[in-house]
Amino acid sequence: MKKLLNAPTAYVDEVLDGLTLAHPSLVRDGTAGRVIRRASGIKPGKVGVASGGGSGHLPLFTGYVGKGLIDTCAIGNVFEGPNIDSCMDAIRLANGGRGVLRLYGNYGGDRMNFDMAGEFLEEEGIRTTTVLGIDDIASGTLDERQKRRGVAGLIYAYKAAGAKAEEGADLDEVTRIGRKAVEATRTIGVALAPCQVPTADRPTFSLAEDEIEMGMGIHGEPGIWRDKLKPADAVVDEMLDRLLADQAITTGRVSILVNGLGATPLEELFILYRRAAERLRRERIEIVQPLVGNYVTSMEMAGASISLHAIDDELATLLAAPADCPFWRVA
Repeated sequence: MKKLLNAPTAYVDEVLDGLTLAHPSLVRDGTAGRVIRRASGIKPGKVGVASGGGSGHLPLFTGYVGKGLIDTCAIGNVFEGPNIDSCMDAIRLANGGRGVLRLYGNYGGDRMNFDMAGEFLEEEGIRTTTVLGIDDIASGTLDERQKRRGVAGLIYAYKAAGAKAEEGADLDEVTRIGRKAVEATRTIGVALAPCQVPTADRPTFSLAEDEIEMGMGIHGEPGIWRDKLKPADAVVDEMLDRLLADQAITTGRVSILVNGLGATPLEELFILYRRAAERLRRERIEIVQPLVGNYVTSMEMAGASISLHAIDDELATLLAAPADCPFWRVA
């Protein structure tokens, strides 16, 4: 698999250098340079929102540092969670004196290091809380929802919690909103072709040219089924059937995110959105602020995910609140 890079081991740091050079609103920080924060710093008296995760998913995680979203982000190697020092740096840099919400996906390494970082920083007097993204319905049953992975739907929690923090809310309120946004969001993905980690000698998984896998995770975790490739409309119908059933959505308003995993053209994402919009309209579900594009990728993996974010008036207001980062702007 061909890639445009220099040394594979320099991949992450060179990506971060390029990201911050291209977007002066972001800077590298932390003892190892593995924290991205707002160049303007944390506003005194504002609740901070810190996140983090492995590289290879841009714009997630570092690309959502900005006004109305997250304040800092610790980043690890490709598909590896950030180390504990970077997690502590990210939390410290997000601390404006009113505490920090740790908001990240439900993966073992991320959870362990952020938990330990939070415990250590409590001793320094920094209050922290945690909200985990658990939107991937393919990774666990509804009864075991707390075990599910966090995938593309995490960005809705970024948006809601970030907007609430920007309003001046306290840590408990920002945390409540983050949990509410997570509770309101479900995601499922499909994969058509694998990616390859720069330091690996082979792709993360194999999938025949004529196959598709429903429910595969963003690191290549096994999905629900593998079969011959189906028409786009049939794929979208099954994804929506599963999402609507999982969340018991029958009416109301949703924001929908049709997300490319890295190698799928925007044209194909709009083909998926076309069908999804038709289906939701037929179900008498109103779409608010649809998102179509590459919001959470898996390097050059081909495929897409669909997220539904069920909104009430409170979440709708936060979704529409101003936000500005390199990859998502709400005026």
